[in-house]
Amino acid sequence: MAAGLPFRNLQRVPGPFLTLRTPQASPAPTTTPTAIPTAAVRSQCPYCGVGCGLEMKPPVENGALPSPWTARGDRHHPSSQGQVCVKGATVGETLEGNRLTTPQFREHRDRPFAPISWERAFELLEAQVRRTLAERGPGGLAIYGSGQFHTEDYYVANKLLKGALGSNNFDANSRLCMSSAVSGYVRSLGSDGPPCCYDDLDVADTVLLIGTNTAECHPVLFQRLLKRKRKVKEALRLVVVDPRATATSDAADLHLAIRPGSDLALLHGLGHLLLAKGVVDRPYVERSTEGFEALSDLWASWTPEATAACCGVAIDDLQRLADLWAGAGGVLSLWSMGVNQSVEGSATVSGIVNLHLVSGQFGRPGAGPFSLTGQPNAMGGREAGGLAKLLPGYRSVTEAPHRAEVEAHWGLPAGSIAPESGLTVWGQVEAMERGDLGLWWVAATNPLVSLPWLDRVRAAALSCPFVVLSEAYAGTETAEVAHLLLPAAQWSEKAGVMTNSERRVTLCPAFRPAPGEARPDWAIFAELGRRLGFAAQFPWHSAAEVYDEFVALTAGRVCDMSGLSHSLLAAHGPQQWPFPAGTDPGDGAPRLYGDGRFPTPSGRARLIAEGPAGLAEPPDEAFPLVLTVGRYLEQWHTMTRTGQVPRLLERHAEPVLEVHPSDAARFGLLDGALAEVRSRRGAVTARVAVTERIRAGTVFLPMHWGRSQENACEANRLMHELACPISHQPELKAAAVTLAPVA
Repeated sequence: MAAGLPFRNLQRVPGPFLTLRTPQASPAPTTTPTAIPTAAVRSQCPYCGVGCGLEMKPPVENGALPSPWTARGDRHHPSSQGQVCVKGATVGETLEGNRLTTPQFREHRDRPFAPISWERAFELLEAQVRRTLAERGPGGLAIYGSGQFHTEDYYVANKLLKGALGSNNFDANSRLCMSSAVSGYVRSLGSDGPPCCYDDLDVADTVLLIGTNTAECHPVLFQRLLKRKRKVKEALRLVVVDPRATATSDAADLHLAIRPGSDLALLHGLGHLLLAKGVVDRPYVERSTEGFEALSDLWASWTPEATAACCGVAIDDLQRLADLWAGAGGVLSLWSMGVNQSVEGSATVSGIVNLHLVSGQFGRPGAGPFSLTGQPNAMGGREAGGLAKLLPGYRSVTEAPHRAEVEAHWGLPAGSIAPESGLTVWGQVEAMERGDLGLWWVAATNPLVSLPWLDRVRAAALSCPFVVLSEAYAGTETAEVAHLLLPAAQWSEKAGVMTNSERRVTLCPAFRPAPGEARPDWAIFAELGRRLGFAAQFPWHSAAEVYDEFVALTAGRVCDMSGLSHSLLAAHGPQQWPFPAGTDPGDGAPRLYGDGRFPTPSGRARLIAEGPAGLAEPPDEAFPLVLTVGRYLEQWHTMTRTGQVPRLLERHAEPVLEVHPSDAARFGLLDGALAEVRSRRGAVTARVAVTERIRAGTVFLPMHWGRSQENACEANRLMHELACPISHQPELKAAAVTLAPVA
């Protein structure tokens, strides 16, 4: 083990292991209710980042078997106002089926799993951690977590790995959905704090939806827009930027079906037209921004002709977009994976922010850039330090003062937290290929469906000496590469908080017992920490105690939540941060940066001038089409939950390949027939839907169907690993492919 590691309460013994100085007592965590409630329970939906409020009604006796828990929208929740999508409405049907209920282990992957006790599971974990530290150092440990975590799970996992064990190799599946939004916000505004709120949907005059099929991926917010559009008619204009025609674009006043990878060029072209129209809030630009001259020089080069040629759209449509922006009292821009999952994702986010800052469409009702979070607690994860460069409270591992503050709060010696960024999830894959990882711990996610280049990921994981999977459900694709399975209590079975896209924090109570021996993720991490000799750092008996420690670490930060607690949230309902100590319930700030001051060294927002890079893997003669992937309304990510609900499979019983008629004719494909889709990394087979609703030269597949599904179609087998150099978010929205008919 390298010198300087923070194992001050451990001692060396002969051999490759570390041992505890003295045994440590393990307090039993409070994880589940003592009895099933008889009245409805309020919580937050565990699906997308809208964070809809749910009212869960307990089972009722109906003959031999009780009914499942049933869900409906919580009319008192300020974010969703009683609305819920079909996934949230059926979440009660996913709580019981196909659950992992006991720890399981196999020494070799060619053997079946066998049930073991928790005591044996912790013995195996402890031994492998010690072995890895002795043989590889802290860098040999890595955890890959999830936006399905509660904030408490994120916090304890990071305290264990980054603090106690000295490894910053904690990443989460937020890397796949939100890291470009994070880095774009940080570079432009100085902090990952979304400046807008859902109320802005109710007062904006023009809403730009770019890189988001909001109708299917954030349906409650989209219905809120449609309701207002029906009510005010001409007062609200919707603009959609998407190579596909979708349910979102069907409601648009203007649909720009741009070429994949040309989003940033479109934004620069819009900036050119706004400059020509004099749509510049010069007092705001001079007072609150820096970098305008360089940006205006870049915009000047993106003439309507150059932009239209690059994006494949009509100049008239560009002019109409500029007219709508220029004539609007409030412009709101919404985006999601179509922007973030790109090699220029961070630059595109900053490109959106640029337009709002320069035109003065910022920091007031109905105006601003607003990222739509992909997962229920991706925001809470970032607050708690849940990416490889982060520490709790929007701090960074690379900043010495930040490390010192966290080390002091955690009661660890100076130098315990490593000063270098940890491995992102793709860095973890590459580390397994090199043999650098001795333990890869995956929790609450299914990377063997969701990561790009799945064949490579699977081979890397199979080469890792010890793979742990903490999971609520049995039989996932990632379980195929694991040695140790840990049954995890999920949402509904453990208490904790989640933060949604508009910075609103909701308490999610435990309202039903966890099945079998399942435990909360935070309790699993804490127990291991105690067994490794850090009893003082992991003393909690409940998630409420964990949360109290976490929010104290946010005091004085942009994401100050020091006034929040489980008891306050239980008594007063969801609250929006900033919520410093002493704040009255309901007084959290709905918008950030309204005073034109930003958490940057100069106090000004930065205007980022970066030219477009285009696709990382553009089409060529061998692979002449661009494959883009996405989601269906009824399904959630890798279908671990939603695939269990028969009525959610009715509309899309199998994945369908959308192909433009000209491309179908070119490759000899018939509507309803099967086609092979091949990239440089592999091939899949899917049924063809010939449709003019997708741009010629582009094809679409949903990403949900992994190899465990009946109609397996691993779309991400085809996708490359190339990523934004700033956010390290893979370009999961575009890969070069070719097609061929299948008999």
